Amino acid sequence: MLQKGLTLSLLLGFTRVAFAAAMDVRPGVTEMSREIQELHHLSLSIVVVIGILVFGIMFYSIYAHRRSKNPKPADFHESTAVEIVWTLIPVLILISLAVPATRTLIEIEDNSDPDLSILITGSQWKWHYQYL
Repeated sequence: MLQKGLTLSLLLGFTRVAFAAAMDVRPGVTEMSREIQELHHLSLSIVVVIGILVFGIMFYSIYAHRRSKNPKPADFHESTAVEIVWTLIPVLILISLAVPATRTLIEIEDNSDPDLSILITGSQWKWHYQYL
């Protein structure tokens, strides 16, 4: 049984490594696209860590607090400190995602010194490009 689990884990691990490059966004050519890719990796990393923590706590809670034959309900009241903490943690996570995202969006919209200007005009069935 242990050998089957180990074999399955290795197989899934190798599959993950094999498809790692295919699951990522295309590598950026410009500095801005690299910043966007780094922002994507940052947010993905944060979301994965949060997902692992939430599912870990959920499965632990399901296992540890399963119903016994003679259940006795717990006697507890609200905890203001705990409620403040689990409200502040998501706020801090959102701020940590919003600051670099806002900085990157401002840089994307800044076109004060372009390397190249292109005028693109849409016609009925085609596009017209004019390099300025």
